[in-house]
Amino acid sequence: MCAKKRKNTQGGMVFSTNPDFDPNDFIEEEEVEFLAPEKQNLRVMLDRKQRKGKVVTLVTGFQGPEEDLQELGKKLKSACGTGGSVKNGEIIIQGDFCNRIIEHLKNNGFLKTKKSGG
Repeated sequence: MCAKKRKNTQGGMVFSTNPDFDPNDFIEEEEVEFLAPEKQNLRVMLDRKQRKGKVVTLVTGFQGPEEDLQELGKKLKSACGTGGSVKNGEIIIQGDFCNRIIEHLKNNGFLKTKKSGG
């Protein structure tokens, strides 16, 4: 026999004696802090780890909504004329495009962009 698991919608609260208790008051929603492009501290670096020796350019440090990160990744892939993806809060561009990406980001208002690593 397999017992059914129910999803607890009250965030771990089992019982309360307070008649005015509302469990929705304790549910925390993650808010992503949005920074203007000129305040973003982006880092651009080359990476080969776990990629079978292939070189990729990583852009990390973006703070903002996932949609904006996806849009920035799309623009960078278009500017470099290559493929890539957006995963785990970082933009992955196939190939060595550090200088081109830094130039593109600075021209689009990301003034604190720096090259990281060797």
